[in-house]
Amino acid sequence: MTQKTEDAAGKTAARAAERPVRRARIAAADVAEYLRQHPDFLAEHPEALDGQRLPEKAAGGVVDLQQFMLERLRRDVTRLRTEQDDLLANSRDNLSTQARVHDAVLALLEAQSLAGLVEIVTTDLAIILDVDVVTLCLERNSALALQSRVAGVQLLDPGVIDQVIGSGRDVLLRDEVEGDARVFGGAAGLVRSDALLRLHFDEAAPLGLIAFGTRHPGYFDSGQGTELLGFLARILEHCVRSWLNWPD
Repeated sequence: MTQKTEDAAGKTAARAAERPVRRARIAAADVAEYLRQHPDFLAEHPEALDGQRLPEKAAGGVVDLQQFMLERLRRDVTRLRTEQDDLLANSRDNLSTQARVHDAVLALLEAQSLAGLVEIVTTDLAIILDVDVVTLCLERNSALALQSRVAGVQLLDPGVIDQVIGSGRDVLLRDEVEGDARVFGGAAGLVRSDALLRLHFDEAAPLGLIAFGTRHPGYFDSGQGTELLGFLARILEHCVRSWLNWPD
């Protein structure tokens, strides 16, 4: 008998546990009382006002929330205008950068000799792209006889490009850095931000690197797109191959 009673009690408890718990209905007075006890609630949770109807006029003892909402809307408008201005500024910068890269490509294609190409890279590109220094670097190998006679080329020991840019990487943008003398030569002390791009000429050709340096920290950063600089590097590869009769 006792066992049956316990089993029945257990089933009753199980059924009770399966029933959904009914939450007590919250009255308007409860909400008002909660807000009175927590005066900072709306300031900490302004999103709670979204979609709420507010009194048109303030009555005695009632806080006029319209002014609060108005100030919030003003802040939102100011934020949106700032974001819009930033977007427009970035768009203008992108268009300006695109135009500069196109001009740089045209300058490379107009080179009349290998020496002229190197001179364009190391002098004209800095002006066109609005940076302080541009260098062309090549690692020494058995195919470097011609390049070693071209002024303006930074000659590097084998393995230096991987050390500088990273093994397996083709692009490195750094927002704040001390210029590497192996890459920038005598202008290294001027460089505080740089962009380094690996150059692929040919399997038998020396490894190459084109480096852009500026005195302004933050000019380059890892979050920037590299498509335009990459395009410029591919054009330079093509030009070098053409002058040295290396196959594309």
